[in-house]
Amino acid sequence: MKIFYFSLFLFSIHSLFAVLNESKKIWSIDSGIKAPESCYIHEESGHLFISQIGEGGGMGKDGDGWISKYDLKGKIIKDKWATGLNAPKGIRSDGVRIWVTDIDRIVSFNIKTGKKENDLKIPNAKFLNDLACGNDGTVYFSDMISSSIYQYKKGKVSILVEGIQLEHPNGLLVDNGKLIIGAWGKEIQDDFTTKTLGRLLSLDLKTKEITPITKKPLGNLDGVESDGKGGYIVTDWISGKIFHVQSSGTSKLLSQFPKGAADHAFIQEKGILILPEMLENKVGAFDLSVLIKGS
Repeated sequence: MKIFYFSLFLFSIHSLFAVLNESKKIWSIDSGIKAPESCYIHEESGHLFISQIGEGGGMGKDGDGWISKYDLKGKIIKDKWATGLNAPKGIRSDGVRIWVTDIDRIVSFNIKTGKKENDLKIPNAKFLNDLACGNDGTVYFSDMISSSIYQYKKGKVSILVEGIQLEHPNGLLVDNGKLIIGAWGKEIQDDFTTKTLGRLLSLDLKTKEITPITKKPLGNLDGVESDGKGGYIVTDWISGKIFHVQSSGTSKLLSQFPKGAADHAFIQEKGILILPEMLENKVGAFDLSVLIKGS
């Protein structure tokens, strides 16, 4: 009898933790989506932009990639809002344009019309991934394979910083004079796993000093968004984990998704995660507010 009650107790504890780590789905886009990589909310218009790689994979120069425009309830506004891309990934706005990385180039589209304005080939680029915009209009973008970060400033492209100390940077976020970096990890293998997981890093944009936010390796990090309170919501593409990282560097696992949890958007005031599930070919909105309060 004691064994029975002890087993029941363990089951109850397990069930409790399962509930605590379960995010609440608000809506899901399950059709018309093909390998979504990045979600971005343009605050002024309230529109959600989604980059879609298409059929050819992350390195395929096949011209079938595009950007879609939705509202924040998951309703489509225009599917092929911007076309002529190969494998579009990170997207952000400088206030006038939507910028996107596309393997070895960065491209911009007028945010009102969707017409292409810039198409910049980046010499020696190998795998351009995420992108972020500063308040001064500077566009920052990562090359995960070459372990470098570029900047496009005043009409010129240059390398901002490079080297193994970046731990193969993926996700980028400009935050109070810092560039927050979600690192993929060291020694990338053929299957894109790494021998050492990546950390969340902070790059001072003035001094270029790099400081680890998480002292220990955390994951194969992809999306990085501010929680609005000094911390960050971070995705791990390989494991599908969603982490809440405090400014102190402590981290908590919030939720678990299948492999392919990519570059997300986050609505701070509501605690809502908008996640592109790249390998599942869908995008969903999830309420993490209760989970974040408990972290």
